[in-house]
Amino acid sequence: MVVAIVQLAGSSGANAQQTGVRSLDAFAYLLLLAGPIALGFRRLLPEPVLVVALLAAVSYVLRDYGYGPIFLSLIIAFLTAAVHGSRWRTYPLVVVGYLTMVWPLPALLGRDVDAWQVFGLLAWLGVLVGIAEGIRQRRTVVLARRERAEAAQRDEQAQQARAASEERLAIARELHDVLAHSLSLINVQSSVALELFDRKPQQAAAALATIKTTSKEALTEVHTLLHAIRSGAPVAPEYPETSAAEPVPAPAPRAPAPTLDDLDTLLQRTRATGLPVDTKVIGTPKKLPSVIDVAAARIIQESLTNVVRHAPGSTAMITLRYTPETVDITVDNTRPTEAAVRSGIGGNGIIGMRERAHALGGALTAGPRPSGGFRVAARLPARPAGAEVVANGDKASGTQG
Repeated sequence: MVVAIVQLAGSSGANAQQTGVRSLDAFAYLLLLAGPIALGFRRLLPEPVLVVALLAAVSYVLRDYGYGPIFLSLIIAFLTAAVHGSRWRTYPLVVVGYLTMVWPLPALLGRDVDAWQVFGLLAWLGVLVGIAEGIRQRRTVVLARRERAEAAQRDEQAQQARAASEERLAIARELHDVLAHSLSLINVQSSVALELFDRKPQQAAAALATIKTTSKEALTEVHTLLHAIRSGAPVAPEYPETSAAEPVPAPAPRAPAPTLDDLDTLLQRTRATGLPVDTKVIGTPKKLPSVIDVAAARIIQESLTNVVRHAPGSTAMITLRYTPETVDITVDNTRPTEAAVRSGIGGNGIIGMRERAHALGGALTAGPRPSGGFRVAARLPARPAGAEVVANGDKASGTQG
């Protein structure tokens, strides 16, 4: 609307001030309105609007209505098309407009053309193209920054989602470690107590005592785990740290996680269920990093829990092999002699053990033995992969120093 008013009023005044030009008529006013009307569609169709504004201006000049503000709509249409459209289809129209409205077509038609029009308008058009290019480049920079900001936001959201997922997995793994073994022992011992309650009351009483002790320990573990979750402390970190640059908040106080040093205690609880368990150590036992030590004990604990649940009447053999680079864990059980009680709910024990081993740079396999029974075999590094990288870096730094 403003452009239309400026063009109509300004062109009327300019036409009256110029000599030797045709007076404005209905067609002239139609040409003066064509450009402003087309500008209403410049965001949707920038290049067609530029063509309409150019044709209206060329027709106005060639009809000898003189020069005036009719170029205002053409300038706006050109800047819009140059910024939002294609350079190859927009910039050549500047040349077309100069040749048809400034020089040489007006001179060939016998119009008066002076040096100011030829060179002054040429320089002005160069400035206009430079302004359009500057706006275009600035818009490109702004869009690039916006895209980088959006990409950074998406990455941050993805990292937050991964962190939340890892925390959920850690909590689920910890709950499984705390409850699965204890509940399996309680289930087996309760079955024993029911079976022997009338015939062998002393053995039934021993089973009930085991249930009491196991359930008390499980409740203590659950309470300490819930306290850690409520306090916002990290839940039993199982992944090696690759850098000590960032301080990690200390976890909430809780009962210590089992290690290979507690293997005898762990086996006593399992043997109390009636499962015979033997151990065999190959190589020289050595102190392992806590994260490796806990993972090894958890794998043994979960493997024995699976034997108690799924292979009643069998025997188990735990083999620990120590090498300079790894510690190998093998848990074998013979063929069960009794039918297992099916709970109807599948567990995630093997999946959790495999995830635990892979997180430390190790490996774990589980499957039936050719001679019957089942085998769980895990190989864990003697030290976390991150610690090895740091150690190598420290050695290289010391060599360079």
